[in-house]
Amino acid sequence: MSNKLSMSASERIAALLDDSSFVEIGAYVTARSTDFNIQENDTPKDGVITGYGVINGKLVYVYSQDSSVLGGSIGEMHAKKIAKVYDMAMKVGAPVIGLIDCAGLRLQEATDALNAFGELYLKQSLASGVIPQITAIFGNCGGGTAIIPALTDFTYMTSDNSKLFVNSPNALDGNYASKLDTAAAAYVSENTSLVDCVCETEADVLSSIRNLVSIIPSNNEDEAYDDNITDDLNRIIPNLDGFKGDSRAVLQNIADNNVFVELKNDYAKSMVIGFIKLGGTTVGCVGNMTVDKTSVLTTSGAYIAAEFVNFCDAFNIPVLSLTDVTGFASSIYEEKTIAKAAAKLAFAFANATVPTVNLVTGDAFGTAYSVMNSKAIGADVVFAWPKAKIGTMDPEMAVKIMYEQEISGASDKAQFIAEKKKEYTELQSSAIAAAKRGYVDDIIEPDATRKRLIAAFEMLATKREELPYKKHATV
Repeated sequence: MSNKLSMSASERIAALLDDSSFVEIGAYVTARSTDFNIQENDTPKDGVITGYGVINGKLVYVYSQDSSVLGGSIGEMHAKKIAKVYDMAMKVGAPVIGLIDCAGLRLQEATDALNAFGELYLKQSLASGVIPQITAIFGNCGGGTAIIPALTDFTYMTSDNSKLFVNSPNALDGNYASKLDTAAAAYVSENTSLVDCVCETEADVLSSIRNLVSIIPSNNEDEAYDDNITDDLNRIIPNLDGFKGDSRAVLQNIADNNVFVELKNDYAKSMVIGFIKLGGTTVGCVGNMTVDKTSVLTTSGAYIAAEFVNFCDAFNIPVLSLTDVTGFASSIYEEKTIAKAAAKLAFAFANATVPTVNLVTGDAFGTAYSVMNSKAIGADVVFAWPKAKIGTMDPEMAVKIMYEQEISGASDKAQFIAEKKKEYTELQSSAIAAAKRGYVDDIIEPDATRKRLIAAFEMLATKREELPYKKHATV
């Protein structure tokens, strides 16, 4: 792949696809409008190259906008070419990849261009949940164009040259780009859930997309499985419990060949999401992360986890959750948003019909645990490490509430609390206590985590579940 800072539209396609695999569609299409003397402008391919090719042998459809043609702006024929790509991809069940470098709506074509935007939104909406949609932003993606990546499943940006915005920074009251560049990749990736990965170069973006396409299924009737397994299915992982609270590290260690394709790693630091392979099968992973020595469920973490679980369920990808959560984030901002976000996460897990496995690696307290793929909301299998705690709240806090009067009258308050905490933990908050009640299926040794998870997903491979009939849910 080229390491140039900026590639042409055709170079991006060549770098994305397998060598010499691209077949162009609509190569001779140009602008149809004659208003504002647009016919006097040369509009080769009407500013977008469209076609199909393969990535590691897997069929994909692609469009790549050419900013040298009217700024890559979207007009009537430009949009029709992209719509044609979607129509063909839907027929054959292949992902669509959009390489965006666009000045937005083509003003010279006015309502024709405006209608073209709406037609693109329609195609994307119909394709959602049927075929994976991926966008990469290499230049501008502003105004109505910003809705295009928001309607896709995965979005990539380059760190320096790409801009994603509805309103430009200078159009925001009291702001300007040099003060706060709200369109920059760094700002968007850290403050919104729109971006899955920011890469240094265009070549890195295209390589990341190749990796993603290789690990996900091509459509909602496909399965992502690789029978060329080079990792030991029974591999023991010593001292894995040393990574309690760091789901990223746990996932990297248990994955086939230690490959973890992480998404949205700049956003929602309390949650990690991404894909691994376990025994050759692609598995979507959601895990709590201990941040600043606390492990709480945040609004942003719940939202990205819920969206990710919905994607996995739509494309038949089993889901693994790693749970280490002590409660909900507590702040004025979180109080405004956390209930709805947690509800969406609970619904995503409860509504999923794919195999779901939960591994409790640390603390699992209160309703924050309930919404993290607990047995109560439908987890097929729940494992716990021996030192995990599962209960309503931290045992010491529970004891202080339950024995408030006794503690105030105790001669040695610390010893009394310690004794009651030990008793409460054994009876109500230990992994074994939860297992005795059927809320945990098995307590597993950390070093055997990989082989036990592989076995569980193999057992669940033929799972079939029918939910009550409804047009759609409203959560």
